[in-house]
Amino acid sequence: METHKLKVEYIDIGQITPYENNAKEHPPEQIEQIKASIKEFGFNDPIATWNGQVVAGHGRLQAAKELGHTKIPVIKLDGLTDEQRRAYGLIHNQLTMNSGFDVKALEAELKSISSIDMEEYGFKTAEEIAEDDTYTKKVDIPHYEITGEEVSASELVDTTKSEQLMEAIHSANLDEDVKRFLMLATARHNVFNYAKIAEFYAQTTPEIQRLMEDSALVIIDYNDAIRDGYVNLSKEIDEMLAEAGVKND
Repeated sequence: METHKLKVEYIDIGQITPYENNAKEHPPEQIEQIKASIKEFGFNDPIATWNGQVVAGHGRLQAAKELGHTKIPVIKLDGLTDEQRRAYGLIHNQLTMNSGFDVKALEAELKSISSIDMEEYGFKTAEEIAEDDTYTKKVDIPHYEITGEEVSASELVDTTKSEQLMEAIHSANLDEDVKRFLMLATARHNVFNYAKIAEFYAQTTPEIQRLMEDSALVIIDYNDAIRDGYVNLSKEIDEMLAEAGVKND
């Protein structure tokens, strides 16, 4: 797409219309934080519009209205297609959520700010941040201490529920392709015992260890785990599994 120099214009706030299908939520407490920021620092982040409609900046527009602003800075993106402006609105908001803070740097910055109440903008104190991983998106990888317990492969996974489902599917009057699909789906009800898996891994052959690593049953190299896409935010995973009714022992 052809690029152009951005031009900031100040226009009447009444000429700007919120996008009726805006997907980004702006709760009242966030609007208050935006208002506090505007009052403290000024309106330094122009709203992006497309033919008079907000593409990015719904929260800022609402805050400006509540503060009584009559003119606000705007960047017009009228050259975008309708599909592009929809995509850009989503991408703009998503990109702001794709990273966290470096905790040590954040603590140092907050400690250096004394005359501005950063808690008013949703930040915790440096001391609270040191005890909270909200800002880090820290990956939580469980670690199991190896005790030397002898473990057999049959102890590594509980297949009770999946086997019950397989019996019911097998006896049902279904098309073979449907049966095959449902049979494959029963695997999601297997419950892995990762503590025993760790014990088994520590005692088995290098070949089996490699296959277990490739299957993400154990994570030995953190960078490999990220590359292979196995490491995710454990809290989010647990919530998704809970919603699906799947145990994650």
